[in-house]
Amino acid sequence: MNESRLSKSKLNVYLAAPRGFCAGVDRAIQIVERALERYGAPVYVRHEIVHNRHVVEALEKKGAIFVEELDEIPGRFPVVFSAHGVPKAIPAEAERRELMYLDATCPLVSKVHREAEGHFAAGQHIILIGHAGHPEVIGTIGQLPEGAVSLVETAEDAERIEVKDPLALAYITQTTLSIDDTIGIISVLKRRFPAIHGPRKEDICYATTNRQQAVKAIAEKCDLMLVIGAPNSSNSRRLVEVARVAGCAHAHLVQKAAEIDWAWFGGVRTVGITAGASAPEILVQEVIGALRDRFDILTDEVSVTTETTHFKLPRALTA
Repeated sequence: MNESRLSKSKLNVYLAAPRGFCAGVDRAIQIVERALERYGAPVYVRHEIVHNRHVVEALEKKGAIFVEELDEIPGRFPVVFSAHGVPKAIPAEAERRELMYLDATCPLVSKVHREAEGHFAAGQHIILIGHAGHPEVIGTIGQLPEGAVSLVETAEDAERIEVKDPLALAYITQTTLSIDDTIGIISVLKRRFPAIHGPRKEDICYATTNRQQAVKAIAEKCDLMLVIGAPNSSNSRRLVEVARVAGCAHAHLVQKAAEIDWAWFGGVRTVGITAGASAPEILVQEVIGALRDRFDILTDEVSVTTETTHFKLPRALTA
């Protein structure tokens, strides 16, 4: 199908809602922006503040400098820790270096950290359900002494894991996982270890849940789903998986409109669009604009809930 014919085709576009920025991401970005306003450039940020290149590059233009480790900071400049959370050793190192730091850890991730500390204080070994190497997982494991936390990534891992005392066991989860996958892992743990303790309220964050539910609401209607987000964004990758399981086999992760492969659109009449929690709405509108350039589009926003959550900024930036 050539592009001239494609440009004349009608295309129905379903926009999932909620999508894009969550309260934790919005707070983290504001922390960097407010720090730049208050202290002036440069403000250093350890790791990507959130997993999105558009956001990182926009903050770099304002004077933020992103580093992987604190020893890359050439002096006593302010430093911000990313929304994913950091091991306890990082703020301790910042204090040793006499760096003024701001912690942009999402409050929902901090909740998981507190749960881990509570279980440890109660003498329980902790099983963390999450993805190895993800900054949030590294940060959560780093809240406690080495060996206090065991990582489980799949139901198969849950079937194989061995523990010293099944009666002194608890589980916590990474906040950005697929709800359905997590349920399966938890059911295995509860079957194998009936006395295992879990969180009073599920660890997967409200924004992850809402975005997954919104994708489920439109997936069966769609021939193709575009998930806007970064390849290192856990919640964005989960949205692709959720779309495929929920009935849209052709779901793809793209960071921006320029990454769309227009060959995907052969025979497509209905497209779903969503965005991960760290992807700004401007990227969604860019994708819609690219579709409008090639198709006669009719858009319909499908909302499953309205989000009203708001997280306060650190006192150091509001006093």
